[in-house]
Order: sequence, then C-alpha cells, then structure tokens
Amino acid sequence: MAISPWWCICGAQHSLSKDRGAPAPSPLGRRSKYSGQSVGAMPMRLLTVGKKRSRGTQLLVEEYKEKLGYYCDFEDTLISDVKVQVEAEDAAMIQQLKPDDFVVALDENGKDVISEQIADLIGDAGNTGSSRLTFCIGGPYGLGVQVRKRADATIRLSSLVLNHQVALVVLMEQLYRAWTIIKGQKYHH
Repeated sequence: MAISPWWCICGAQHSLSKDRGAPAPSPLGRRSKYSGQSVGAMPMRLLTVGKKRSRGTQLLVEEYKEKLGYYCDFEDTLISDVKVQVEAEDAAMIQQLKPDDFVVALDENGKDVISEQIADLIGDAGNTGSSRLTFCIGGPYGLGVQVRKRADATIRLSSLVLNHQVALVVLMEQLYRAWTIIKGQKYHH
C-alpha cells in the first residue's frame, strides 16, 4: 500500500512506509485514499499548552470531542502549570509523549494540508505501528525545539498565523471532518 510522504520541520520529505517511491496524492484530486475504507480507530490525543481556555473554546472542544468519540478514543490534555516560555512548555510537552506515539506538530512553518490530506495522515499513522496519534499545539510562542524534533509530521492549518485557541478549534473541526471523509459520510461535500 502506498503511503503519502510528509515533510518534517527541516523540510526533508519522509514517508510513513518503506515504500519510499510512492507518489504523493495530488491535492487537486481532493479525495482521501482512505475514503470509504475500513480504517482502524487509533486512539488520538491532543496536547496543548496555555492558560485556562475561554468558555467558548472549551464548549467547542467538548462538542468535537463528543463527535470524535464515535470514531476513536480521544483524549484532550491541557498543560497549564508551566511558565509562559517555550523551553518550559517544551519540556512539559515532551514528558507527555510516549516513545510509540505518532506525533503531529502544528507549526506555522509546517506543510500546508487540505482536509483530505489530514484524513490520509490519520490513516497513514495507523499503519506505522504507533499506539496513539498525538497532535501538539504550542502556546503563544509556538512549539519548542524538542517537540518539533520529535514530531513525525509537521503541518500548518492556515497560511495565517492563528491564536493557539483558534488553532485548537480549527484542528478539532478538521479531525472530525477527516473522519467523515474516511467513512464517506455526508458532513464533507
């Protein structure tokens, strides 16, 4: 099975399988290679750094957690007991990661992706032997060096710089959208 290539923060292309010659799906095709297929429900985790979330943000996160619960186990972890500095946030986040996590860093310098590519990323991560798919969103100053180095994939949700709470809501919606794409459900047009 061909696995999509992903780009790390350093700009190098990485494949999630040994089939390094697999062509990347065309973003213009707008179809996930997993659409309508049976994809294993790998547990997903979201690690974020920051102060207490606004009530509106937390309500939206809870709504999407409930929706995602139909597709996979989903855990949301907010790291809030650290000083607002990248190094302390970086160390706290690294401590939360297991060696067999498939880690996706959200970074403004990451690879631009469309919704179907997020669906592919979910499906591809399930084929790596990892036990959990973990998405990392840094605080106001972004992610630290350790987390960016540890990441198996680095993506960005927009060419705009997003506040970390806005990025959180956008990611939650995109994860739900990705699962509906995979399952061939009507949420996605």
